[in-house]
Order: sequence, then C-alpha cells, then structure tokens
Amino acid sequence: MKRRSVKTAIAVGAFLAAGTVGSGATASAVGSPPMPSPSPSPTGPQSTCPGMGQMHPVTGEYDYLSQMVPHHEDAITAARQLQRSGRPEMRRLGQSIVTTQTAEVGRMKGWLEQWYRQSPAPSPSGTTMPDLSGLSGDQLDKAFLQHMIPHHMMAIMMSQQLLMHGEAQHAEVAGFARKVRDDQWAEVRTMRQYLTRWFGAQNLPCVPNMPGMPDMTPGPHMSGMPGMPPGPHSETP
Repeated sequence: MKRRSVKTAIAVGAFLAAGTVGSGATASAVGSPPMPSPSPSPTGPQSTCPGMGQMHPVTGEYDYLSQMVPHHEDAITAARQLQRSGRPEMRRLGQSIVTTQTAEVGRMKGWLEQWYRQSPAPSPSGTTMPDLSGLSGDQLDKAFLQHMIPHHMMAIMMSQQLLMHGEAQHAEVAGFARKVRDDQWAEVRTMRQYLTRWFGAQNLPCVPNMPGMPDMTPGPHMSGMPGMPPGPHSETP
C-alpha cells in the first residue's frame, strides 16, 4: 500500500503542469503549450492553479467518494449564488451545477452507506471557493468563473486518477467517475469561453495538463464548446 501511494503521488504530480495564461495573453493564447510539471511535495502534490490548493492522491474507491462529496457540496454552495447573476448563461450554468451535483452527492452518499458503512463519513476539509455572497454583476460572474474552473479541474483529475489506476471496486463508481470527468470538462471549456468573451483571456486561470487524455488541452477550436460536437475521451494512460 505504501509503494502504491508513492506511485500515485508522483502520478498526480505529473498532472499539475500549469498552462498559465499571462497578463498579456489574447484569445489565441488559450491553446498555449503547458508549462513543465512541478515536482510533488513530500505531503502531496501542490497545485500552481489558484483555487485548487493541495490535492491529495486518490488511494482507492472509498477515498475518491469521501473526497468528492464535500468537493461537490462546495461547488453547489457557490453555484447557488449565480441566481443573482444578470447573465442568463450564468444563471443556467449555476442551476445545472446545483441540480447535477446535488443528485451526484446523493448517489455517492448512498454508495458510502451501502459499501463503506464502517468507514468515517465524509467531512468538509476546507473550501476552495471564495464567499460570493457579497458580490454582484461582473464581479460575481468573474470571481465564480475564475475559481470554479480550477475547482472543476480537481474533480476531473481525481476522477481520471481513479480510472487510470483501476481503483474503482464497483462498475457504478467507474461509470460515475467517467461522467464527472467528461461533464465537468465540458463545463470547464464553456466557462473558459465565457471568461474570454466577457473579461478577456488575460483573466483565464491555468488548467493543468493531464497525461492519458490527449484532448484535454483547451483551445478556441476544441470540440465540446457550444455549437461543436463533443470529442472522444481516453481513460487509460
């Protein structure tokens, strides 16, 4: 188990190659090559993306589910604030996140109760989303997009890690992880497009490069954006 944890930490560290867009970037910079990957820290890989914080390696199915429950709940709390947005696109995005992830939290809690009743229940480990209750207008929309993109990337990386390492013990969880990965990546592409359109590409947060998923590099011509068909996804290294 210790040897696997070390390998997992190294693998997750390799995910965190930040494709940071500089302050002088333009819309074409969205597809810039990722920067070299930072080395994993002794206590776990440290993301260079604001809002992502420190990501702990996923060591198994229970670990994935117990981390993903509070992570989803964090997103739901923030997404509810978009009811006050003046943009219909943002209100629809917020409602979609609340509806989808509330249902997913219920499924995950049911699995934990069914399969891991003797294990500790999920508990909040600290939010990576800011308090949006005092923001409105452009400030609300911009802050939400800048922080929810890296927040989604954490869930995507956790799901991809579970799949790449074959840690899912049940077919339901493997299918769930694929859906979380693909659905949230589609939302990441949409949110990056919104930020570029409304606030300029210089405000885009970084998106880590993810080995084993060749179509995970964002760009203005990527499939999956509104009006374009979704592209294929790979789940093996």
